[in-house]
Parts: sequence; structure tokens; C-alpha cells
Amino acid sequence: MLEDKDRIYTNIYGFETADLSAAKKRGDWKDTAKLIKKGRDWIIDEMKKSGLRGRGGAGFPTGLKWSFMPKDDGKQHYLVINADESEPGTCKDRDILRHEPHKLIEGALIAAYAMAADACYIYIRGEFYNEAVALQAAIDEAYEEGLIGKNACKSGWDFDVYLHRGAGAYICGEETALLESLEGNRGMPRNKPPFPAMAGLYAAPTTVNNVESISVVPTILRRGGDWFANLGRENNAGTKLFCISGHVNNPCNVEEEMGIPIKELIDTHAGGVIGGWDNLLGIIPGGSSCPIVPACDCDDLLMDFDSLKAVNSGLGTAGLIVMNKSTDIIYAITRLSKFYWHESCGQCTPCREGTGWIYRIMERMVTGDANIDEIDQLLDICSQMEGNTICALADAAVWPIQGLVRHFRDEMETRILEYRQRVA
Repeated sequence: MLEDKDRIYTNIYGFETADLSAAKKRGDWKDTAKLIKKGRDWIIDEMKKSGLRGRGGAGFPTGLKWSFMPKDDGKQHYLVINADESEPGTCKDRDILRHEPHKLIEGALIAAYAMAADACYIYIRGEFYNEAVALQAAIDEAYEEGLIGKNACKSGWDFDVYLHRGAGAYICGEETALLESLEGNRGMPRNKPPFPAMAGLYAAPTTVNNVESISVVPTILRRGGDWFANLGRENNAGTKLFCISGHVNNPCNVEEEMGIPIKELIDTHAGGVIGGWDNLLGIIPGGSSCPIVPACDCDDLLMDFDSLKAVNSGLGTAGLIVMNKSTDIIYAITRLSKFYWHESCGQCTPCREGTGWIYRIMERMVTGDANIDEIDQLLDICSQMEGNTICALADAAVWPIQGLVRHFRDEMETRILEYRQRVA
């Protein structure tokens, strides 16, 4: 269990106001100029030392990612913050934007300085109207107080922040599709290389980070990279915001230590599974794109990158979707397949055709009006999609299907046989 003294987000539930004066009382914007004046190399080294891995789902080491930005090239550099939180089951960034916006803005200033980026674009999901209003108010406050803008925090660094509202397309959560959208183009992923650190926004060196990844930066630097690294487990350091929804008694967002047992996380903070732990069917642990983990694998499972990878799933955004035995698991996964079919940008043939093909087969699997050999056909389609497209949306579409077949194939076959008996 995470001790209160180690919590980064002390107002995640909004018990206090989000304005600048309240944020300062909570420790935000404290000695920011001193942190900046320690230099770019010191900031990046501390972030590497902290072991922070990206909180947007990919889990790439944050300090290492920052180090990829070119140095002393004389070019315009950009920091882009991905606030397009569209993954079903995930709602952590929304609460940061509503209740802790100054952590994000301060983190953006420090991160941007470390990468020689004097401009930051925050790309926010179009449906997040209230969050956009709260964040813009915080940006305005920071400008008025001289915390950003000309000579930000009296550090000698000029820094501007721009809030850009998207149109609600899931694909724009992919970093290069986000950049295309920012430039006024259709939100469609780019081929890589070149990677954004070499040619990103307006073909300039760019780093794209998640809201949570940036908002923890000031606290890590104030307390030291070693403090953060000593929380959690090796290669899975620090604290994390977990979103817990579905069949639990108290759906919530909560900050906890990486590596907390999934059962302890649910029982302590979400009031347990509806009907009790023995009524658990399975958990999607990292947002809708992660394969389901059946109840039999959940008793001693830890919530971190490596532990979930070991059970053929992933931490992703740490958006837990809990399903008890009242769930029609075939229908639930079919609903997710419809989502990915709808949200595919259509640029890559395997994704454009494969997502629709999967959904049409899954629709029939729900009623049982399918053939047993179509289960293997589903896996074959998935194998032709996974890793064969420009971005990872196709992968996200197939992983729930693969998890369903891996753990609930018997139920799929039983439903098909029962349907045949009814219509015979």
C-alpha cells in the first residue's frame, strides 16, 4: 500500500479547488526556477534514474525518450502532450486535468526546457469540455503570474503553452496521427521512421508524452529520482493512477504503488467485486485493448508491466475493467471489436478490412450462429493484422479477441453447439 507521504496527486478527487493558490499550497510551482537552472542534462539524468516509464500505455522509459531529442541543432523544438484519453475503461487523465492542472503545466515547462522546446501543444479530447475549460483557466493563471510565457518563473527560459481541442477520434491518441491532426490534416498515422524526435510537428524535432507522464515530473525532480525508483518493483518503478470500473462496488481512480496485487487494489479501493471475489470472471487490466486475464490467474497477480506481460496481457493505461460471472463475455468482447472497427482510420488494408471482418464474425458468435472452425479463422485474421500496419490500432483490435479465444474457447464452442441444437 502506498503511504500518504509518497502520493503525488493529493487532489485527484477534487476535494480542494484547482486554482493556482490552492495548487501552490499543495506544493506545486515550488522552486521551479531552481530545478530548471540545474540544467538540461541534470533533469534528463534524474528522469532516467527515476525509472519512470510512459504512463500512456506503451511504457517506454521517459528519460530515455527525452534524450533522443537533438541538441544544439538550432531548430525549433516542440513538446506535445497527449490528452486525447479515448481508451475505453481509462479515465485517469481527465481527473488530472480537472483537479491537478498546474502539475501538468509545471511539468510541461520543465520537460520542455530539458528538450529545448519553447512551445508546448496540449491536444485534448474533444468531448472533454469541462476539462478543457479547467485547463485553460490554469494556463491563463500561469501566464498572469509569470510562471509561463516570457522568462518563465524568472528562469530565463521563454515558454508558451497552447491548448488544442480535438474532434474525438480515437486514432488521434496515436502520436503521429495526433501530430497530423494538430497540423490541420486528417488524423492518420505516419510511417516511421522518421520518428517525431527527428521530424515531428511541422517537421521539427518533437516529443509526445502522456498527461500522467508529464504531470509527475516536478514531484520526481523535487524529491529525487531515487525516491521514485524505490517505489514499486525493479523496471516497474513509482506510483501509478489506476482506473477501476465494471463489476465493483465502488468504481474509482486511485494512486497506488506499481506492483500492488490486483486483488488488494480492487478490495481495498473499489469495495471488492460485486458478489465477492469468487464471483469474478476476469479482468481487462489496462484499458480495452489489453487481453482479458481470467479469474484463475488473478489471485496473486501484480499490477505492473512485467507481471501482466507474463500472463499474456499488459498494464496499458492501468484501466481495470472488472467482469463478474453475470457477464456475457462473448458479447462484451464483441462490443469492443465494434469499437475498434468504428475507430479504424482505414489507411491500412489489414486494419480497415480486418476489424470489420472480425466484428461480423463476432456478431454471429454472440448468438452462436457460427461454425466452430470460424474460431480458428478469427485467430488467423488476427495474425494477419497484428504487427502489419502503420500504427498499433490493429494490434489493439486483435488482442481482446486473442484473449477471448485463449481463455474462453470452450464457451464459444458450447454456444455454437447449443444454437445448432435449437435450430435443428
